[in-house]
Amino acid sequence: MMLRPRWIGALVLALALAAGFAALGQWQLERAIDAGKVIDAPSETVLPLSQVAQPSGPITDKATGQLVTLDGSFVPTDYQLLEGRLNKGTAGWWVVAHVTIGGADASSSPVALAVARGWAADEKTAKAAMARLAAAPETEQTIVGRLVPTEAPEVPKDKSHPTRMTTMSVAALYNLWSGVDGRDVYSAYVVEATPPAGLVKIDSPPPVQERTLNWLNIFYAAEWIIFAGFAVFFWYRLVKDAKEKEDELLELEGESAAPLGKVE
Repeated sequence: MMLRPRWIGALVLALALAAGFAALGQWQLERAIDAGKVIDAPSETVLPLSQVAQPSGPITDKATGQLVTLDGSFVPTDYQLLEGRLNKGTAGWWVVAHVTIGGADASSSPVALAVARGWAADEKTAKAAMARLAAAPETEQTIVGRLVPTEAPEVPKDKSHPTRMTTMSVAALYNLWSGVDGRDVYSAYVVEATPPAGLVKIDSPPPVQERTLNWLNIFYAAEWIIFAGFAVFFWYRLVKDAKEKEDELLELEGESAAPLGKVE
């Protein structure tokens, strides 16, 4: 029955449908795999800060971790220490600063930015470095570093030191800075790429954007594979049904052609 031209033609059609379904399944599977790849964000090209983010606004996912450059001056009176900051697994201290960025023109007001300048293993070293930096003249300089979103503020556990900080909260720093009332501020901070003398570079690796597998595409791929198998199975069932019907007809014809027996 399967070798008859009619059913051979039907098999070719079923195989063509199965191949089409299989191709669609492979396409859906490729989409799921592509969505699951880990893609390095193009963050290592140094861009102007004004091109990446704007003050008093949210920091986009694309801007997070971007290397930026800016021209600004460190405010000597606004240095702060952050304790309990891990640097390659070791707890220590950050020296953080307030940078004033001049406006785009004479009519524009300055903008405030928080900068993490470097890390020290102990408080004494951090305080010594902070004192040296605070004594430096307030001159404009070029700063290069990685842009990182602000952290949430944390209430100090030690009430005797209300200004002691453990998180890099721009909001908390803004309240401690001088002369910033009404001034715009970036809702992110910059980790300086080249730390000043006496401090260690803060470990700030480039971000890695991880994408999870698209399970909906995988489900669709499985569906198309099932459809491909069903196309061939459907052809098989049609052939089997046709064979069974033909056998039944032959059996009926044989019974009708058989001689009647004697009636006693």
